[in-house]
Amino acid sequence: MMNNTSKKPFSFPPGTVIRGKWYKHIYTIVKELGYGANGIVYLVQGSSGYQALKMSDSNVSITSEVNVLKAFSKVQGSPLGPKLLDVDDWEVRGQKIHFYVMEYIQGTDLLSFVQSKGFSWTGVLVAQLLTDLERIHKEGWVFGDLKPENLIVTGPPYRIRCIDVGGTTINGRAIKEFTEFFDRGYWIGGSRRAEPSYDLFSVGMILINLAYPTRFTKTGEGNIKQLRQAVDSKDQLKKFAGTILASLEGKFQSANEMRESLLHGLSNAQPVQQPKPKPKAQRSVPQSSTVRASSPHPSRYQNQRNKNSSHFLETVLVVIIVSLLYVLYIYGELL
Repeated sequence: MMNNTSKKPFSFPPGTVIRGKWYKHIYTIVKELGYGANGIVYLVQGSSGYQALKMSDSNVSITSEVNVLKAFSKVQGSPLGPKLLDVDDWEVRGQKIHFYVMEYIQGTDLLSFVQSKGFSWTGVLVAQLLTDLERIHKEGWVFGDLKPENLIVTGPPYRIRCIDVGGTTINGRAIKEFTEFFDRGYWIGGSRRAEPSYDLFSVGMILINLAYPTRFTKTGEGNIKQLRQAVDSKDQLKKFAGTILASLEGKFQSANEMRESLLHGLSNAQPVQQPKPKPKAQRSVPQSSTVRASSPHPSRYQNQRNKNSSHFLETVLVVIIVSLLYVLYIYGELL
């Protein structure tokens, strides 16, 4: 769920009870979901079922993410991020811990889903993601830390959702959080300024990651040439190649523009050629009447013709016998 590269800020075992200082809501920890530089997320049991609770010792980080979730809730259409449920503090061991509670989105992370269901799902799900990005970009936000670990596929019906908004940044500011493999600054030295093209670069790298599940490291300068070679080396990416390279080179002005390019590539993809069935071997049957006559399996027509001939001979024989009897009868009368 989060970037597991930093030291855990907290460690509470399952069964720990969290009681909000201000609103008195009670949550029981079920298990840890993930952690990062800005906090740790637990699956908790609340009064209305399972929920996700993120806690941090930084009130600034919690407030920032709460503001993002509130902003997302105002965006028209299907929600990209989780629904915000509660915001409070928890005092434990003489320490004040800030937390918020959000909807627990159940599903499979994007990479695992594609590996399980097949690469054919990639286009549909990424098109959904781009639709959602277009909406939040128009509201002045840039997601920032886009990667498969932060994207969950729910359903069926299958729908892509985001579970970590910690990297979401107001347009024009410096990106708050990023992961190197999906960061344009890491690959091509591009700006880490929050703008739609930053997210679209990450979407292009997500497409590459889905074809390279274990990812790969930067070699040499690690520029666009290495990424182009990676795209060209995978048949799975051929139908997305133009879209991916355009996103990496910053040619798209909006998420909608990238989505249209993606769908165009899908619609023009060559269908897989199914191998033609081999013709069945047929035995050559000589046209000789001798072969037909000696066939152990005469045709229906032949059977019928034989029956008709037999009936005709029987009729002729009966007529002859009756005629002879009639002649003998006349002859007897004359005597």
